[in-house]
Amino acid sequence: MSQQYPPHQPPPHPAAPGPYGPPRKRFSTGAVIAVVVGGVFVLLVALGLAVGDETPTDDKAGRPPAAAGSTAAKTPAPEPTTAAPTSAAPEKKAESGTLPSFVGMGLQSAQDKAQELGFHHLASHDALGRGRNQVSDRNWKVCSQTPAPGRHPSDTKVDFGTVKLEEDCPATDAGAVPESAGSTMPDLKGKSVKVARQTLDSSTSFTIEDASGADRFILVESNWKICSQEPAAGTALNGQPVTLRAVKFEESCA
Repeated sequence: MSQQYPPHQPPPHPAAPGPYGPPRKRFSTGAVIAVVVGGVFVLLVALGLAVGDETPTDDKAGRPPAAAGSTAAKTPAPEPTTAAPTSAAPEKKAESGTLPSFVGMGLQSAQDKAQELGFHHLASHDALGRGRNQVSDRNWKVCSQTPAPGRHPSDTKVDFGTVKLEEDCPATDAGAVPESAGSTMPDLKGKSVKVARQTLDSSTSFTIEDASGADRFILVESNWKICSQEPAAGTALNGQPVTLRAVKFEESCA
């Protein structure tokens, strides 16, 4: 018998190239899975390295690690201390000094000397009771002083009774402040018009006339003395107007 052979098949023709080049080779399913698994493994390794390098961010971050086998030593709280009672500072006594007699001195010199001795609370007044102000201290002299010479606290008020240099000191100091009239009209004869105003109530209405008949204006009231008054001394005061007639102190009442 003759041996039979399979019919001859012509070899396959290579696929014709497409319009974009030769056809791509297809990968098997196993190769694709191997590539995916390998990529996942590499990614996990990279993440593990990154996590291992991070610094903890909890509330213990920044604290130095405790030494192995040792516990942190607790610092004992300081015991409360009681402040020692302080004694009250002793009250400072007012300084004192010796006040000499200033009578006969010029007012400016008397004031300067008093300040040198530590007395700085100074005042002065018209010893004649005319209510004049001591505008220029060098034009006045001391007739009396309060308090009297002696040892006194340095904060004592020293008041000088004064007159002008060309005037004589009165036998009795008229005082710094005139007494208030109250409810009865006082005797104002011989006093200055200025003092009369200070003696009566500030609401009193005044009429001031020149007693010489010259009808002069009375400007500086401390330079004029009262010759007569209405109402008369002793009259009850109930707000009535007051009339005063006056001349200059160096003049005589008509």
